Formats: sequence, C-alpha cells, structure tokens
Amino acid sequence: MCRHMTVGLRTIVLLFLLGVSAPPSWAGRIWDSELKRYLTEQEMMHAEVYLTEEDAVKLMFPESERVRKEIVRLHPDQKAQIEARIGWKFPEETFEIYIGETGSALDGYAMVQNTIGKHKPMTYMVGVDPKGQCTNVELLVFRESRGSEVRTKRFNAQYEGKTVSDPIRINRDILNISGATMSVRSMSAGVKRALVLIDELYLKPLGRGSDQVAEKRSGKGFLDFLFNE
Repeated sequence: MCRHMTVGLRTIVLLFLLGVSAPPSWAGRIWDSELKRYLTEQEMMHAEVYLTEEDAVKLMFPESERVRKEIVRLHPDQKAQIEARIGWKFPEETFEIYIGETGSALDGYAMVQNTIGKHKPMTYMVGVDPKGQCTNVELLVFRESRGSEVRTKRFNAQYEGKTVSDPIRINRDILNISGATMSVRSMSAGVKRALVLIDELYLKPLGRGSDQVAEKRSGKGFLDFLFNE
C-alpha cells in the first residue's frame, strides 16, 4: 500500500475514533503518481462524450439494411475460455452485440467495450467483419484528463485488419502514443477481447472460428494457397 494511502487511512481511522465524520469529498480520492497529487474533483468528474452508441452503430454499419442487437450472457466455462485466450480476467458476464445485415448476407458485428484507462473506464465500440477482422474502432466516452488521442484515425486505424492471431500489444504490433500509454493499453486490451468474444460466440458455431480456419489452411496444398481457394 502506498504511503499516501496509508496516511489517508490512518487519518480517517483517527477521525472515526474521535467521532468526527470524514468529509464526503474524501471518498474515492485517487492519487496520481505522475502528478504526485490527488486528482481534483473536476478531474475525477471529467468526461468527454464524442459519440452516442447509436451514432457509433451507424459508423460501424454504414451500408447495412438493418442492425439488430443481441444480449449474450457468458457461461462460466465460456468466460474462463475467453479470459485464458486474452490473458486477463474481467468482471462482465453479459455483452450486447450489434449485428449488421443486408438481405441474407451478414455484414459484421460490433460491441461496446468498457476497459479501465489510467484511473477510470473508457467507452468505445469495436467492429468485426464476418471473417473475424477488426473493421473499425470509435471512441464514445473518455473520462481521463489525458490520453484522448486514441480516438484519432491516425492512431486507431492500426487496429483495422487485426484478428485474434495478432498480439495487439504496444511495441509488438501497436505503436504507442507518448503520454497516453494507459489509454493505448486499455483500448488494445478491449479490441483483443472483442475479437475473441466474436470468435468464440459467433464464428466458431458457424465453422469460421480461428482454430477451424487454421485447420482448413493446414490441409491445403500450395496451389490452394496461391489461388486462395
């Protein structure tokens, strides 16, 4: 436990023993190790809203005739499998999946992700095509005082074309943004999770999962790969 938190807890305990209530503003105070101070109330309440969920859906499926939403609840085994694949645990058990369709054709999937940045969660939507490739990332709400550069296309275009087979990690296949490292890590983790969720929940049941595609490719000959058959 850091020294600042320890001192704060001792003070609160002392006030409690003396019968003095701690000021409400003390609850949930956050220490910023870079600023070397507690965040102000304004900084803790900060939230930039760039897009509504409805606007983001339109950007994900600009040409789809219709978009429907499914609510998926993970079974414990599914959740454990997904956590094992992405390498970290998450509290959510239920996810909302948007599915774009035109005629009888499937255009793709999209889902909102909330992953912790430096201090607070950031909200963004990740689009995935029927083959399991990331098609778009749009930042909806940013709640930190720094790091919102992840919303620019110059940065998040890096995710386009990524699949579950890619690392999607800083210094591996994603270039960092100076001063926004935690935001980059947060978004990268969420993109990876979205790709794995779609792979497990939708592509595998259709026979298009990453493991099934790899198995089919391993059985192809040189001419099959050459002509992409």
